[in-house]
Amino acid sequence: MGAGEIYTEALEVRANERRVVRVFALDVPPEQIRFLRDEPAAIADMLGLAEIDPDHVDLIKLSDLDEYGLGGYLTEGCDVEEDDFKPLADRLKTLKGHVLVVLSRAFSGNAMTLAPKPGLRLVASFGQAPTDWNARETLNIKSAKPATGPRTPPRQARADARRIGGTIFAVFMVAIALILWAILT
Repeated sequence: MGAGEIYTEALEVRANERRVVRVFALDVPPEQIRFLRDEPAAIADMLGLAEIDPDHVDLIKLSDLDEYGLGGYLTEGCDVEEDDFKPLADRLKTLKGHVLVVLSRAFSGNAMTLAPKPGLRLVASFGQAPTDWNARETLNIKSAKPATGPRTPPRQARADARRIGGTIFAVFMVAIALILWAILT
């Protein structure tokens, strides 16, 4: 699947698919939009599925995005690379009303065939930028190194813990004794 593809045929979701963002245009009456927002199962039905994870699906009113726009939402909020988004930027700017943004995680790793109902049209599909887990620089400060502080021997640590626990117990017992003395006198 290439970046920024426009689909016109059956939509296949591969098993264990990762980092794909699908943008669907919604052309349905306002009461259906409210129903989709309130009932996650309705979104699955619109996509022709039995179920979908609603935590990875966003129903967006485009006018709510203000100057940020759908492009900003996709690049900043969904990690779509700007170079992938640019070829379709003009097309996405012409969208009005609501869009449905579906991330790969919504399918819970299952292979599926999407069969969008009338009023739901796939506009584009994008790949998300993978996370770069490499550190840019190494930390060379003493506190970042393991075991830089003084090490307390295990016996000493247990003895300290017992002493602290005993002190706390004694304080509570004295407090309870004072409360009972105050109540009974």
